[in-house]
Amino acid sequence: MPQTPQESIHTAPSKVFIKTYGCQMNVYDSERMGEVLSERGYQTTQAVDEADLVILNTCHIREKAAEKVYSELGRLRRLKSRNGRDMKIAVAGCVAQAEGEEIVRRAPVVDLVFGPQTYHRLPDLLDLHNETGAAVIETELPVDEKFEVLDAPSVQPVKRGVAAFLTVQEGCDKFCTFCVVPYTRGAEFSRPADRILGEARKLVDAGVREITLLGQNVNAWHGSGLAGHNWSLGHLLDALSEIEGLERLRYTTSHPRDMDDALIAAHGSNPKLMPYLHLPVQSGSDGILKSMNRRHSAAHYIELVARIREVRPDIAMSSDFIVGFPGETDADFAATMKLVEQVTYAQAFSFKYSPRPGTPASTDATQVPEAVKAARLAELQSLLGKQQASFNEACKGRVLDILLEKPGRRAGQLIGRSPYLQSVYMDAGERTVGDTVKVAIESVGPNSLTGHMVEA
Repeated sequence: MPQTPQESIHTAPSKVFIKTYGCQMNVYDSERMGEVLSERGYQTTQAVDEADLVILNTCHIREKAAEKVYSELGRLRRLKSRNGRDMKIAVAGCVAQAEGEEIVRRAPVVDLVFGPQTYHRLPDLLDLHNETGAAVIETELPVDEKFEVLDAPSVQPVKRGVAAFLTVQEGCDKFCTFCVVPYTRGAEFSRPADRILGEARKLVDAGVREITLLGQNVNAWHGSGLAGHNWSLGHLLDALSEIEGLERLRYTTSHPRDMDDALIAAHGSNPKLMPYLHLPVQSGSDGILKSMNRRHSAAHYIELVARIREVRPDIAMSSDFIVGFPGETDADFAATMKLVEQVTYAQAFSFKYSPRPGTPASTDATQVPEAVKAARLAELQSLLGKQQASFNEACKGRVLDILLEKPGRRAGQLIGRSPYLQSVYMDAGERTVGDTVKVAIESVGPNSLTGHMVEA
């Protein structure tokens, strides 16, 4: 039977553009938003001007994070006006959680505001906005409800690369005095082991070969494992390593107080756990660590690193540092430099302290002058840069297992990732993305390595 003209009309799928700010957990959250919206027929796009829905998935960790979001909203307002289309604009993530109604007040162009624990309700929030025409604000913290929805069998991962993130833990109970995470992500929550294992198997079926477990305080993960046993992160890593087709495991970000014996042992016994550990220390001064409410000492941290290196001598260490924390003296900063010299790092992230509204440190009267903070940061980064260069240089002449991740700029070139998270360039030959190959490292650049494949 011939179709009527109305019946033959083809409705193009709606498109969503997601801009992700900040940490790996936001990358993971953005991917899951894409999955949830795909159930409603949305397709992701990399072109913001063709999107029906634009989501800014925000981070509140860096300085002036909120102002950067408002600046981006100004650009989107002009784009929406120029296009003349009914483009929806949403602000998600930690800035949305912290700012709430203030976002809509300052930027009326925004249609949706939702925090990191409510994006599983995104289709319903869109429906509510379409029904009422009013801005919808949802900033509750029902983290357990979120994962109940996201773990549903109907929610399938979108197409992946060979490496993927998998959130196992959210929130933080540590309340470091410089940090907004407990206020924007809520209390610590650990996903059940069976749900994590199920998602990991889905990822492997989708082509993933390396999984990085994520959490604001990932090594605080704990829960009921299989057969009713109580598990910590080390046990979870052991269970994940049994998944056929999964070749590599990593986890981030850790807290020194939660590196238990089982997790340390896993670094020596689990062959799929990569020899790279990001373990933030923040400062080498016990006085500053106490002011930060870190609840560990410099000596404890150094002893911890020694224990980890004892079971895995080739492990590469990474860390976070804050310089110029309120009350930091020259002696405090010297203690940080001493710790860096003693531990030695393959990579590190270092920042000047900047106040976060609502955190105890932001109202401390002993703020350090900006010029002093800048000078200390430059000195610290110089030392960390030398250590990173030294570590990379020591890789020259070694044969490393490289997971091939994507094409390079030249024809026949592929870029892979070393066990130590370095980018490695090589001629691929007949190898393809997803293969793990042995590569002899020939040269070292500022941010990458180059080598050639060798026989197994």
